[in-house]
Amino acid sequence: MPEMTFDVRWPNGTVQSCYSPSLVIHDHLAVGVDYPIDEFLHRVSTALNTAAERVKEKFGFYCTSAMYTLDAIESAAATARTTPGAVRVLSMTPPSAQAAISGGKP
Repeated sequence: MPEMTFDVRWPNGTVQSCYSPSLVIHDHLAVGVDYPIDEFLHRVSTALNTAAERVKEKFGFYCTSAMYTLDAIESAAATARTTPGAVRVLSMTPPSAQAAISGGKP
């Protein structure tokens, strides 16, 4: 199962590196896009829960790393809410196939 990492910058300037056991994050977030905190949390929660389900389907158990990532993101969001602004997706590794094509957009 392909895994990936993605980096985000919170409104307070903190950069967080995140892990997903699936490339499904590409279906919910895009590099260079700013998301209001609540929208970001909804998108990333949906994506990481989908990723954990995919692991369960393949291996018979949920991915605890995906849930740990979600917990860390929710904790960072609680801290970042004190600063106005949005969450920016800085990078995703590996990039989506479409983004890897010259001129492609995620």
